[in-house]
Amino acid sequence: MTAPSHDAAVQRQFSPQASAYLTSAVHAQGEDLQHMASIAAAHPQARVLDMGCGGGHVSFNAAPLVAEVVAYDLSQAMLDVVEAEAAKRGLSNLRTCQGKAERLPFDDGAFDLVMSRYSTHHWEDPGLGLREARRVLKPGGIAVFADVVSPGQALLDTWLQTIEVLRDTSHVRDYSQAEWIAMLADAGFVLQGMTLRRLPLEFASWVARMRTPEPLVRALREMTAIAPQPVKTHFEIQDDGSFTSDNAVIVVYKPR
Repeated sequence: MTAPSHDAAVQRQFSPQASAYLTSAVHAQGEDLQHMASIAAAHPQARVLDMGCGGGHVSFNAAPLVAEVVAYDLSQAMLDVVEAEAAKRGLSNLRTCQGKAERLPFDDGAFDLVMSRYSTHHWEDPGLGLREARRVLKPGGIAVFADVVSPGQALLDTWLQTIEVLRDTSHVRDYSQAEWIAMLADAGFVLQGMTLRRLPLEFASWVARMRTPEPLVRALREMTAIAPQPVKTHFEIQDDGSFTSDNAVIVVYKPR
């Protein structure tokens, strides 16, 4: 019997709820999304890759501001939702392409901007994915990565990774600021800036969006209920299990 792959886990987790990610308030709005759109607006002639596009919100916000956007994702179901929504919005400069982050089917230097939001924590090999992002960028091109970040401290990190994988079996890791800086440097990027924010997450919609099975929802509720005080304080855990995560928008460039 063939062992299940990580790609299959991602497809299994995300394809059935593609439409939920299109309408998710967490994904459809936010200061991080506005931040990414402002970067796109500064490059009106750019060809943009939305790497791990999910419900397509980076693509939808960037497309009116740039020359072309390629929305790229492992899940064809996600891409079908993005394509249909782009047509509704009249975004004729937005096209979709299916594949994984670690094997981009694009030429070297094909893009002026690479953007990725809430995707990197699903990558099986983040180092390879980042090297691929650098490869497809033109010299001097900019990459923007937005994602949940780990606080770094061992107790907080362990709790965060545990609840993430209980909710979503395709989760790999939320990386700390230090891990991000090291991975980006190893991939050949130069750091331009990192903006940290806090994101409140309402428990019921957080698990519903991923269709987390009820036994795992119960485990998550138990995890939040018994969390040690440093965890409760940092993540601002509420009685209903809602909590606040740490997020970052990281801007890097490819040297000329």
